Amino acid sequence: MSEALERRIRALEDRAEIGELIARYGPAVDSGAAEAVAAMWTPDGTYRFDDVELDAAGVRGLVSLPSHVDYLERGCGHILSAPTIRIDGDTAVAVTHSAVMVHDGTRWLGERVSANRWELVRTAEGWRVHRRRNRLLDGKVEARRLLSPESE
Repeated sequence: MSEALERRIRALEDRAEIGELIARYGPAVDSGAAEAVAAMWTPDGTYRFDDVELDAAGVRGLVSLPSHVDYLERGCGHILSAPTIRIDGDTAVAVTHSAVMVHDGTRWLGERVSANRWELVRTAEGWRVHRRRNRLLDGKVEARRLLSPESE
């Protein structure tokens, strides 16, 4: 097999693995699977949303936060868009939208709609999240900046 073909196949495999990793997030948090959520991150990874930044232990405890427990008890769904992915060797940036839908008796309400920037690294176990930033799409420029794979 040619070197160029091998590179193309690896890029496709990387994109598929990153997409699968991000797709696992919603079902993991919606089922309260703390270990599955934690396994998505590197040991030194972080997750920042609103004014909160979680380290690895915090990511593991995400499903136990009072606001999340309330979502689970009411019925919720974390829905993520398909990611745009930019890979550079053993690092990657993925950008998604996310919506959190919460059951309100007889209907579902959009509780949050956010911009997400996922910074990922290739590890011996596969691709993992090193840093995720999530900002509400509330009209502020900071959230819109996250939607560009080029943003820092």
